[in-house]
Amino acid sequence: MKYLFRLLMATTLLLSFSEAKEFVIDNAHSNIGFSAKHMMISNVKGNFNVYNAEIDYDADKKVFNKLSAKIEAASVDTGIAKRDEHLRSGDFFDVEKFKTIDFVMTSMKEGKVYGKLTIHGVTKDIILENTIHGVVKDFQGHQRVGFSLEGKLNRKDFGLTWNKILEGGGLTVSDTINITVEVEAIEL
Repeated sequence: MKYLFRLLMATTLLLSFSEAKEFVIDNAHSNIGFSAKHMMISNVKGNFNVYNAEIDYDADKKVFNKLSAKIEAASVDTGIAKRDEHLRSGDFFDVEKFKTIDFVMTSMKEGKVYGKLTIHGVTKDIILENTIHGVVKDFQGHQRVGFSLEGKLNRKDFGLTWNKILEGGGLTVSDTINITVEVEAIEL
């Protein structure tokens, strides 16, 4: 009887994990973006062009069992070469020393993804609003999931402290950085 009970429990446990599936990011349909205020009067947007992620998603429960990402800091792209060079320098990302920006999810609750974000060698907790846009089968029969993550961080918390004070007392670059991540991922 004990053996039958254990077998039943093991089967139930195995079936509960069978709905979770691993996905890889479709870089052609995804974006890791950010924006910051410039001189406190306009928003400057940018993104990172080179990244990958490990995604374990349960479509039935609409939750991530695992979500982690590695971004190449040198792939920062704002569309202005001189600004991008400055962002790669020691004033900001210092990409020669800190090659990647890393995120590891620690939990997911009520539409929020909680995790550890490492930028410039500093790791801090971050909370990102999560929206699942849906799960579909593509033309080749592959399952795809689409989702967004949005949040804010204070760049100074990560040691990104460069700034210049304007004549009227304002700052050249805001401390608050808005993060917007759009992902389409394909089931392995």
